[in-house]
Amino acid sequence: MKTINPKLLRQLFVIFLIVLLGWLIFKEMATYLSGVLGAITLFVLMRKWQKYLVNKKKWNPSIAASLLMVGSFLVILVPIAGLTLMLTSKVSKAVENSGKVVDIIKSSLSKLETQIGMNLTETIDTGAITDWMSSNLQNLAGSTFNILIAISIMYFMLYYMLTNRRTFRETLLDYIPLSESNLKVIGKDSVNLVKSNAIGIPLVAIMQGTVALVGFLIFGIEDPFFWFAVVTIGAMIPFIGTALGIVPVCIILYASGQIGLCIAMLAYGIIVVGSTDNIFRLIIQKRLADVHPLVTIVGVIVGVPLFGFIGLIFGPILVSLFLLIVKIYKQEYGKELSQTEEEVL
Repeated sequence: MKTINPKLLRQLFVIFLIVLLGWLIFKEMATYLSGVLGAITLFVLMRKWQKYLVNKKKWNPSIAASLLMVGSFLVILVPIAGLTLMLTSKVSKAVENSGKVVDIIKSSLSKLETQIGMNLTETIDTGAITDWMSSNLQNLAGSTFNILIAISIMYFMLYYMLTNRRTFRETLLDYIPLSESNLKVIGKDSVNLVKSNAIGIPLVAIMQGTVALVGFLIFGIEDPFFWFAVVTIGAMIPFIGTALGIVPVCIILYASGQIGLCIAMLAYGIIVVGSTDNIFRLIIQKRLADVHPLVTIVGVIVGVPLFGFIGLIFGPILVSLFLLIVKIYKQEYGKELSQTEEEVL
C-alpha cells in the first residue's frame, strides 16, 4: 500500500489555509476593494513625483507624500464628489417627475404612430418605468459610509507606499511566488495598464464631454453641465458612448415640440461629437497603451456592481490585471508546444 508523502500533505494543508484565509479576507474586504485599487493607481501615478521631491529636492518623504495626497484630493476627489452630488440631485428630480416625462414621450409617440400606423404607446407601462427608475437610478451615489471607509483605506495605503517605496517593493518580492524577471514584466505592464485606464479613458471621455458641452451651450440646452457629465460618463462605456447624453436631450427637445433644434442637436452629436472619439483616442494612444474595447466593457460590467460609479475606471484595471496574471502564469509554468506538436494541431 502506497503512503502519501508527509511533506506533500503539509504543503497541501498550507495551500488550503492560504486559500481559505485569503477567501475570507477578500470576502470581507470586497466592499472596500476600490480603496486598494485606488491606492495602487495613485501610487503608480505619483511615484515619480515622490522620487523627484525626495531625491532631487531633498524633501522629507512624509512631507512630500502628504503634499501629493492633498493634491490628489483636490484634483480628483473633490471634482468626483461634486459630480456625484450634482447627479444625485438631478436623479432625485428625475425620479420625482419620471411619470410626467414618460407621459410626454407617450403623447409624442401617439402622434408618430398615427403617421406610421403602428400602436406603440400600449406597450409602454408608465408605472413599471417609474418603479425601475426609483429602485435603480438613486444608487448612483452608492453608500456614503462605505465610500468614506474606502477613501480612508486608500490614503492610508498610499501614504505607506509612498513613504516606504523600497520596503514596499521588497515585501512584494518576498511574498509573490514568481521569478524576478516575471515580476519586472508585471511591474512594467501594470504601470502601462494603470496609466491607460486611469488617465487615457477618463481623458478621452472628458474631451468628448467638452465638445458636447459646446453644442449644449450653442443650442441653449437646459442644464448643459449636467448633460456634459452624462456624456462624459457615457463616453467611458463602450458601445453606449456619448449617446447616453445626446439621445435623451434630443428626446426632450422632440417632446417639447422643438423639432428643428432636435434635428440640429442630433446632427451635432453624430457628426461632431461622434467623430471626435477616434481623433482623441488616436492622440492619447500615441502616449499611452491602448485598451481593447472588450476589456473595457467587461471591466464596466464587473466594476460598476463592485465599486459603483468609479467602477468605470477600476473595473477595466481589475480585468487587465487578471489577464496580465494569466499571461505571467503561462510564462512561468506553461510549456511551449514543440514544433511537431504544433504541426499535428
